[in-house]
Order: sequence, then C-alpha cells, then structure tokens
Amino acid sequence: MPKKVQAFIDDLSGDLVTLSNEVWRFAEVGLQEGESARVQADYLAKQGFSVKTGSGGMPTAFVAEWGSGKPVIGFLGEYDALAGLSQDVSPTKKPVTEGAPGHGCGHNLLGAGALGAAVALKRYLEESGKPGTVRYYGCPAEETLVGKVFMARDGVFNDLDAAITWHPGSLNSVQVGSSNGVNSAKFIFHGKTAHAAGDPFNGRSALDAVELMNVGANYLREHVIPDARLHYVITEGGGQPNVVPARAQVWYYVRAPRRAQVEEIYDRLMDVAKGAALMTGTSFEVDFLAGCYDVLPNETLARVAMEELKEVGAPKWSSEDHEFAAELAKSLDRRQTEAGLKSMNAPAELFSQTLNTTVVEPLDRGKVMPGSTDVGDVSWIVPTVQVSAACWPLGTPGHSWQVTACSGHSIGEKGMLAAASVMARTAVRLLKDPSLIQRAKAEFSSQVKGQEYRSPLPSGLEPPLGQFKDS
Repeated sequence: MPKKVQAFIDDLSGDLVTLSNEVWRFAEVGLQEGESARVQADYLAKQGFSVKTGSGGMPTAFVAEWGSGKPVIGFLGEYDALAGLSQDVSPTKKPVTEGAPGHGCGHNLLGAGALGAAVALKRYLEESGKPGTVRYYGCPAEETLVGKVFMARDGVFNDLDAAITWHPGSLNSVQVGSSNGVNSAKFIFHGKTAHAAGDPFNGRSALDAVELMNVGANYLREHVIPDARLHYVITEGGGQPNVVPARAQVWYYVRAPRRAQVEEIYDRLMDVAKGAALMTGTSFEVDFLAGCYDVLPNETLARVAMEELKEVGAPKWSSEDHEFAAELAKSLDRRQTEAGLKSMNAPAELFSQTLNTTVVEPLDRGKVMPGSTDVGDVSWIVPTVQVSAACWPLGTPGHSWQVTACSGHSIGEKGMLAAASVMARTAVRLLKDPSLIQRAKAEFSSQVKGQEYRSPLPSGLEPPLGQFKDS
C-alpha cells in the first residue's frame, strides 16, 4: 500500500508542481481567487471529479467529489495570497511587482498538496474497488478567516467522517495544538459635520467616537483573560482637519483560546462602542466580517498521520536547495531564530539546521497558537488532522517575502509533495482500518460533549465580497 500511494504521488508530481506554480503567479487575495480556483477545479474535473462551485455564497469556493458510500474523507485546500508580499524566487528581496500580493503563507503549495492527496486517494479507491467517497474542498479567503466559516454554515462538511489538511512551515511534524478563535468586525460611527473652527459645537465627531472606543478597549484589556487579544486599526477617520467628521470606522479582531471566550469579550466590546456613541452624541453600526472557532485537535488522527510522516520522511534537499536556504537565511536575525526555537522547546538537532532534515515530534501539544484559522470551524464539525511539512528555512517569519520566495522554489515544492504523500497515506489507513475512524469519532464526541457546532456568523450575513483588496 505505501509504495502504491507513493507511486500515485510521484506520477502526479509534475502536475502538482505546475498547479502550485500557476497559483503562485496568480497571487490573488481572498475572495478574488478566480484564476486560482479555476485551474484547480478544471484539473479535478479532468481527473473525473464532479465539481460544484459557489459554496457558501462565494464564487471562488468549490467542492470536488468522486466515489460513493462511506467513509467520506475530505481534504481541505486553500489558495489565497497576501497583500503587499510580491517577491521573485530569489534569496534577496526583489518584488515581482512592487506592492502586489504574494504567497507569503504558502497557500499555493497548500492547495496543490491537498488536491494531490485527493487525486491519489481516488486512484487508490479505483484500483482497490473499495467503497468510499473522496472530496477536495477549494476554500478561499483563509487569511481573512472567511472561506471555511461560510462553507461550514452551508453544511458542506457535515457528512464527512474525517478531514485532512496541512500547512507549509519550517518543520516536518503534525499539529496537535489549538489556535485562537476570533471575531472580525468593523464599527462604523455616524455623526454630523460642522466647521471645526467656526461652529464645532454644531458638529458631532464620529472620529471622537472611534478614539473613545479605542480608549475604552485599551482599558478593557486589563479585565479580560491574559490570553485574549484585541487588535484594531482605524480604517476611516475623516477627510480634512477643518471638517468635523460625520463618519469614521475602526476594524477590530477579538481573539481568545475558546469560542465562548471570544463571544463574551466581543459582547463587552459592543458595550464599549455603545458608550463611545453615547459620549459623543453619535450612532454606530457593526459590519461583522467573520468569526471562527479554535482548533479542536484529534489525537487519534494525529497519531496515524505522524506514523505515516515518519515513513515518508523529510524532503530530500538538493545542494541547490541548501544553498538557496543559506543565502535567504542571511536576511534573518539569527538571534530571533534561536529565540523562536527555544520558545517552542525545539530539540537540540534543530539549532544546527537551516532546512529541517528530520521528522519532529509535535511541539505544540497543549499549546494555543496565537493566530487563528478557519480550519477550527471544520474541526468542531468532524475529526480533523493537520500535517506540517518544511517548505522554508527554520526561523523564517510567516507572512514574509522570504516565504513567498520559498513558495515558488523547489524547497516549497518538495515539502508540498511530502505532505501530499503523508495525507494520502493517512486517508488510505483510515479506509483500510475503519476502527481508526470510530476511535477518532469517539474522541471527538468526548471533546465536544454534545455541543453542536453553531455558526459564529450572524443570521443572514453574506460573504464580504469586495471587502478585501489586493493592496
């Protein structure tokens, strides 16, 4: 079985690299990934999958399916880029187009790798004659925590038996930790214009309301749990100083380790906004963009994936890969790299590596990743596992031009192919041994304790199409 699955991935490798490179060149931000989604959907259709587009009301979301019966195994893919991170495949900073988007989180690799695993599993089912359904989920806008949340509200993950995904990184490992849940919302205050010098008493400043809300939020920080985070940016503050602003806007993220904590803090932030409006004689409305759950790790699936990762092993780096990585590493602060490794309790072997050449036991058990991901919503619906594969040098900061460079380089491609193999092998293990799925579901049930997934999105909310621009 392992050799057969690896042969499938080897046969697909050229196509997967081509798909990854195409998406890398398109570099489209969330909900604008028209070309990126199209090339993946077209490829899967040619491979015999039925493809349905527009999941969750998003034109760049789709679900591709092949097979019938149980189990139903889903692979989660992504393909959105990040604004302002355009970069050539070069170890020194060299934008392809200054200020344009780039794949500074490696989602071009993520999507192609998950797609490859789905096609490999389809080929295995064809050859073995076993029952089963394989799905690939084309998930847009992960960076803005939108795609999977709106797809989850549509129920597209509800009948899965297991979900498998991965994320490019600097380590070959499996993720067993959690992440922060989050709410993302814009608060728009409305006041009344007036001449700021001649008759300011006739005005009601929306900007004052925004600033007072921010002051209140900063005082609120002292009285929320230490692990919570409040981030904001003023996105609209008025036109010119001599006009009292009638409209101002501030964008907030509320993060916390559990979904219930997010909701409690968000309710308190709403009260802060109400207070700011009362103090300034203004009104306000809320543009709720997205919210997501914390990740619910599944140890049963993680153990299977880790066993398969150990069999596959680390990517086989060439001398050219090592040279590129060493040159790129010169742009990184070695002290920060080492501090980051120490904070992860990394094994000693990693401190002498530029590219990870080993398989690393999970370092995140019991930890909560400071960031957020909409994979969390899927993990509260179905047992979910996430693999990590080395695609850039150790210590490389996420969302950076260095990641963009590696995501278009053979370093990223080799990590992608290793991840595709691990995911496909994990899925085949689940098909061959149904007791693994049963144990994963039992673990999931004990974790959620009967709590059904409830979408964090307000009723009737539409996807924020057009909200997120490419620069």
